[in-house]
Amino acid sequence: MGVDTARAARWAGRASLAANIGIVVTGGAVRLTGSGLGCPTWPRCTDEGFTPHGSLSYHSAIEFGNRMLTFVLVAVAVVTVVAAWRTGRRDLRVLSVVLALGIPLQAVIGGITVLTDLNPWIVSLHLLLSLAMIGLSVRFLQVLDRPVPAERGPTVVLAWATFAAAWIVLYLGTVVTGSGPHAGDAQAPRNGLDPLQLSQLHADAVFLLVGLSVAMLVMRPARAAWALVGVEIGQGAVGFVQYFTGLPEVLVGLHVLGAALTSAAVTWLLLSVRHPPSAG
Repeated sequence: MGVDTARAARWAGRASLAANIGIVVTGGAVRLTGSGLGCPTWPRCTDEGFTPHGSLSYHSAIEFGNRMLTFVLVAVAVVTVVAAWRTGRRDLRVLSVVLALGIPLQAVIGGITVLTDLNPWIVSLHLLLSLAMIGLSVRFLQVLDRPVPAERGPTVVLAWATFAAAWIVLYLGTVVTGSGPHAGDAQAPRNGLDPLQLSQLHADAVFLLVGLSVAMLVMRPARAAWALVGVEIGQGAVGFVQYFTGLPEVLVGLHVLGAALTSAAVTWLLLSVRHPPSAG
């Protein structure tokens, strides 16, 4: 694989990572501004057409704008597939195709979200898929740099445990959100669970994740471990403040961004342990 080919693939992978983090943030903005049903149907925006013109409002503009970002993701996915194909490597090609297939899957789930009036469980799935695609984008970059066999041992087991704990935290975070006030629309249903009890369960999972991350930092104080702990400190601070200040939209939006960064950081940690530079 030539230098130019590798450079193009690396830039494409970074663009994929940035785009998928961006769509998480903009999706959060749709929900936090109450614009989840700004386009009340799908695949059209209204019964009259695919755009909200003629009935344009603040909420419909935000929701329609978020839908249009799908085309940005498509463009990035196409560039990533082309760059991966030019490398001649099957592993990169497979990852690029999986990332590309995630976009229409996200569109369908997004459509079901609208058609079910923002069912909180479907909204949760919508976010979780984006978080998974962020992890796959990190995987694409790691495979590009270090396509080597995976290591084994107690440190790898701890890394997997940290990865699993992070995803438990991420999932519980979506469930907490589904019980809280930011539904995406004033008439959208909630999951009916107790926000206080869920928040405590979420906090317990966070404590577990932090403990595992610190242990990971002690066993292998690499940049990936430091990055994950740093993200967790930021997430914890934002989560603590937002809980005791009535969940202001700006802080909730930062917490959504933190979830995206958590997915990226914990994936980076796992991969850096399984495929250390010394193995290359």
